[in-house]
Amino acid sequence: MTTSKHLAMAQLANSVGDGAFIVTSALFFTRVVGLSTAQVGLGLTIAWLVGFLTGVPLGHLADRRGPRGVAMLLAVSTAASVGAFLFVRSFPLFLIAAIAYATSQTGLTAARQALLAGLVSPAERTRIRAMLQATANGGLAVGAAFGGVALKFDTTEAYLTVFAIDAVSFLVAAALIRRVPAARAVTDRDPSAPRLAVLRDRPYAVLTLLNAVMLMFMPLLSLVAPLWIVERTNAPGWVVASLLVINTLGVTVFQVRIARGVTSLKTATRSVRVAGVAMLVACAVFALSAIDAPPAATAVVLAAAAALLTFGEMKLASGAWEISFGLAPAEQQGQYQGFFGTGPAIARMLGPVLLTTLVLGWGPIGWMVVGALFLGTSCATGPAVRWAARTRAASKAVRPSLVEEYAA
Repeated sequence: MTTSKHLAMAQLANSVGDGAFIVTSALFFTRVVGLSTAQVGLGLTIAWLVGFLTGVPLGHLADRRGPRGVAMLLAVSTAASVGAFLFVRSFPLFLIAAIAYATSQTGLTAARQALLAGLVSPAERTRIRAMLQATANGGLAVGAAFGGVALKFDTTEAYLTVFAIDAVSFLVAAALIRRVPAARAVTDRDPSAPRLAVLRDRPYAVLTLLNAVMLMFMPLLSLVAPLWIVERTNAPGWVVASLLVINTLGVTVFQVRIARGVTSLKTATRSVRVAGVAMLVACAVFALSAIDAPPAATAVVLAAAAALLTFGEMKLASGAWEISFGLAPAEQQGQYQGFFGTGPAIARMLGPVLLTTLVLGWGPIGWMVVGALFLGTSCATGPAVRWAARTRAASKAVRPSLVEEYAA
């Protein structure tokens, strides 16, 4: 089996666990662990904040010790933290397990990205990353199906079984990662260079922030749109689930195809810009769904909005992968991917409050403000990439073929 297939199978295994966790975690923590919803929210917020802070150090560890070994260790520690949820029945122990889970997940993402960068040629990274993303979405769907069975039975035994499957899936992922060739660890670091150089890389920090803003589409589809449908439209309730199906199937089927055209920083910034336009149009269509119309017509409008948002997601992902890999020094991919990978955590922490305030508070105008935010951020990505490329050209930190397009 080729390296890319091993990576894809590992991604499939742990995304099955992620899918089951996402669907059942809220009820598991309240009904089985015995926590209040406020405790669950506080605990997960603290956990993901710690995960956000540990992404770069764990990515740096992957650079220094080798990404394969670190990825295996973090997959095992994720399994252990999920396994711990089966036994904890108090908030302090839940918080410890949640912090271990979030930290392991964040570090695992950085280590996997560094492993991919070390094993795959630069020209193939975005294509392979797209394949892994499509595989992950398929795994999430399978995991969600397991979670759905637990929700149907709604018993302690059903939830415990799903979480046990979640833990085992990460052990399987660790075993599959072990079959992947080892990428070279960095042993010849310049002693005068800062240990965590990414924290001083201002252009890369700006790009990470811009990407985090664009990633606010995640709570838009999973949280804001369902609330909007229920409170502001006359669409039937099943439409909420159909939007998630459209998103999952769209990414699974089309992500690789859309990523094929992204092969350089120039095409990457163009892809992000197209994503901004698509997200603006999607928001406008969501706003139209508030018009009093037959439920079936409203459902069609919402499905079109979800499809446009999914297209924007795929264009954004393709461009962001190329930018994050292409502007990271080869010997520091782990810490750079760990830093860029904080974008989802930022979007999940800030997005729900901001987007629910705008969309549910302001109505259709709020949707247009959100769309304008996506478009403006996507347009700002190009200048930020050119700034970063000029600094790389000056320091010769990345291969010239990437920076020639912008640094001249």
